[in-house]
Amino acid sequence: MARNGDAFVEAVLAVVADIPPGRVMTYGDVAAVLGSRAARAVGQVMARYGHAVPWWRVVRAGGRPPAGHAERAREHYDAEGVPLRPVDDVDGYRIDLAACRWRG
Repeated sequence: MARNGDAFVEAVLAVVADIPPGRVMTYGDVAAVLGSRAARAVGQVMARYGHAVPWWRVVRAGGRPPAGHAERAREHYDAEGVPLRPVDDVDGYRIDLAACRWRG
């Protein structure tokens, strides 16, 4: 699937909308479901249109929350029962991908 255009945007948003509560996918996972390796393009779509879907369910590799949104995302993770691990960095936690990664 091409990384530009309305079809890619709609496909990304459809995949994200289908992620169940309490589960997450990485940007690369979303791209893979679409038959792509364009994780950065998925990130660009999420940055621009993510407000329309459960954006907190798409995380960075290694279980890091969306850049700049760790505090807001944490509220959603806690409400949905997403398993977290404390870490000593700016975000303060990581999502336990082994426990809650969704493959679509």
